[in-house]
Amino acid sequence: MENTHMSESTETPLAHKKLVESTTTNTALFARAISRAARTLLRLGTRLLNPLILSLAGSRRLPMFAVIHHRGRRSGRSYSTPLGARPTADGFIIPLTFGKQADWFRNVQAADGCVIRWKGADYPLIEPEVVDWATARSAFYPIERVAIPLIRIEQFVRLRNAPKSTHLSQM
Repeated sequence: MENTHMSESTETPLAHKKLVESTTTNTALFARAISRAARTLLRLGTRLLNPLILSLAGSRRLPMFAVIHHRGRRSGRSYSTPLGARPTADGFIIPLTFGKQADWFRNVQAADGCVIRWKGADYPLIEPEVVDWATARSAFYPIERVAIPLIRIEQFVRLRNAPKSTHLSQM
C-alpha cells in the first residue's frame, strides 16, 4: 500500500514555495503599478496646481513654499519653479520630492546655483549638495519631521548663500 501522506508532505514545501514566489511576484507587480499610478497623479496634480502655487509661493502669505529661479541647462531659458524650501543658518534645504532626476535640480546643479524667492525676498544660492534626512531634519518644523519620512522623501538639496558679488542675482 502506497503512503500518500509521505508524497503529499514532500510536495507541500515545493507547492508552498511556488505559492510564496507567485504571491511575492504579484505583490511586487501590484506595488509597482500603484507607485506608477501615484506618480502619474502627482505629476498631473503638480501641473494643475503649479500655476496657483506659483502665484502665492515666495510671498509672505505662503511661507512654506518658495520659488526657485533657474536656467535650463541646455536651452538657457529662465524657469520659475514653486517648491518647498526651509531656511538654514547658511542657506536653504529643499526636499527632492521627485529625486535627483527632477529638471529643476539638474538645472541648478549644472549652473552651480540659483535664486530662491522666499517670504518676498530673493536669495542667491550656490553649491547644491545632496544630503540625507539626518542632515536636513533640523531645518523642518516638528510636524514635517513626522510627515516627511512617512511620504518617503529621503534626499534633499542643501544650497548655501552666495557671496554678494555672485552673478546669480540675474537669473
